[in-house]
Amino acid sequence: MSQNNDTVPKRFRAVVEKHPEIRAVLTKDINGEFQPITYQELYQKVKGFAMGLHSLGVKRGDHLGIISDNRFEWYIADIALLTLGAVDVPRGSDSTADEIGYILGHADCHLSFAENKTQVEKILSKKKDLPLLKKIILFEGNFTNKEKEKHGDVEFFTFKEISERGETALKENPNLFEKEMEEGKSDDLATIIYTSGTTGEPKGAMLTHRNFIFQLERVYDYIFVSPGDVFLSILPVWHSFERAVDYIIMNIGATIAYSKPIGKIMLEDMQKVKPHWMASVPRIWEGIRAAIYRNVNSEGGIKKALFHFFVGVGETYAYFYNMFRGLLPQFRKRIRSLDIIISIIPLILLSPLKALGNILVFSKLKARLGGKFIAGISGGGALPPYVDRFFQAAGVLLLEGYGLTETAPILAVRKQKAPVTSTVGPLLRDIEYRVLDENLTPLPPGHKGVLWVKSDQVMKGYYKKPEATAEVLQDGWLNTGDIVIFTHTGEFKVLGRAKETIVLMGGENVEPTPIEDKLVQSEYIDQAMVVGQDQKFLGALIVPNMEKLEQIASAEEKPYIDKEELLEDPEIQNVIYNEIQHLVNSKTGFKPFERIFRFKLLAQPFEVGKELTHTLKIRRDVVNELYKKEIKQLLEHQ
Repeated sequence: MSQNNDTVPKRFRAVVEKHPEIRAVLTKDINGEFQPITYQELYQKVKGFAMGLHSLGVKRGDHLGIISDNRFEWYIADIALLTLGAVDVPRGSDSTADEIGYILGHADCHLSFAENKTQVEKILSKKKDLPLLKKIILFEGNFTNKEKEKHGDVEFFTFKEISERGETALKENPNLFEKEMEEGKSDDLATIIYTSGTTGEPKGAMLTHRNFIFQLERVYDYIFVSPGDVFLSILPVWHSFERAVDYIIMNIGATIAYSKPIGKIMLEDMQKVKPHWMASVPRIWEGIRAAIYRNVNSEGGIKKALFHFFVGVGETYAYFYNMFRGLLPQFRKRIRSLDIIISIIPLILLSPLKALGNILVFSKLKARLGGKFIAGISGGGALPPYVDRFFQAAGVLLLEGYGLTETAPILAVRKQKAPVTSTVGPLLRDIEYRVLDENLTPLPPGHKGVLWVKSDQVMKGYYKKPEATAEVLQDGWLNTGDIVIFTHTGEFKVLGRAKETIVLMGGENVEPTPIEDKLVQSEYIDQAMVVGQDQKFLGALIVPNMEKLEQIASAEEKPYIDKEELLEDPEIQNVIYNEIQHLVNSKTGFKPFERIFRFKLLAQPFEVGKELTHTLKIRRDVVNELYKKEIKQLLEHQ
């Protein structure tokens, strides 16, 4: 196939021809049991649905919204409309009506898919702002005649109705689907994905088929996925990370099993489908670790003691194992022969204890993951070091990756066979890069600066935002906005966002993310945001774990009326103060000016769509605005 004619649907067709009987999807029926659909069966469903859309007038270049979470119908709709040369504009079901209205309006969508009636109501509540929107297709449920009459200027269809229309159209013109597919080109727009945005309103990254295919040509150099491997899908598919993972699965003939990022459901589904892989954001891995610790600590006694002992053994063993194999990051050059000499004796001494820990403790964790788990892929944010160390101790392989919506998104991932700890691995093959300081001077390995990249996976630009595009794209080079440091062997670590850097009154630059990641290691702290721009010292907004604080209050028989009163209690304040000082100090690797001078406890957690993006990153501008009074009080009189 010509490189200029390669598209995602053509890749799908090639896999169907090669692996027609392999399961493409495992999707739950009404009883919650997984039912398999082969690639051949899926292809027929995509054909029918695509022709149904064609009969509605969907044509090349049209923009279609998809307001839905992961589901079988999403997969079909995506491949179908890409076959027709249309462009999808996706968003999750947890989006607000305002977000949905803005995105569908800004992207000029004349048709939108909706997962259920709730999403339809959100869309219709903004109908006055969506003059182009004329059709809505419902994935789940049906419309009553009364509902259809209420909004006479909008046509309503169900997923089933479109599929049935398509079956009829295929009988009348059986070659039309293939004809439409052949017209596709690599540089055709595939999707407009609106970034959640930690600052400002969402921007629509325009991604082409070529952007996605660039990764499909290279990512298997790093992770070794085989036909028939099962991936548990829990991330929102509207997000570019899960979208790319879905194409990686499809391109090799592997299997998607749809689950949810809810601990109980996810773990039950792991027992049912026994996945080989799972892609997720760091919060999920952090949640699994936290749940294990909660269970162990509540049991107490010998079980708790053994668990903590073997975690310590496992982490120490992993460190020396990585040293022995040359998998410690070389921000400064290391002497391989010396590393081998230093590590070999500890490895010999620790091996029996590590084996015992695997039998007594970690085998149970692996069994809970289904027993066939190869690796987890973590992306969409920085993986906290303590989470990384825990899974290394347990012998569960986590491959941290890195990317941006603007790069479709995978730029780097740790190599499965040689994962360098504390890094996101090396960049994919054929990506040009530069690390630049504030004067745009190139920096060598071991020096931190902003990462710029150039490759065929970089977006065309932001839809209808030429000024915003010009800010980040210059002569094909994309300013990622991320501060990184490269090793001498080609891997790199992400230190934070350049725009998030806090500059203190003394001129010291502070990256807040590492401090925040350290703070949430405490069982008493759920969320944290560091503040202090143009101040003498740093402060922090802290969302505490109320369950833990209430346990303290109960044990001390403290009377209180509400959360706010409890959070003002001097002893509670002292607990959090001691946690902060214990975690962020010179012994844990922080400079004196990076220590937290004051903090404010918040009674309400940060929420997705408000203080958090959909990938659980802090929207600092929103938090600064919502809590400007608290921040001012926190930082005054320093």
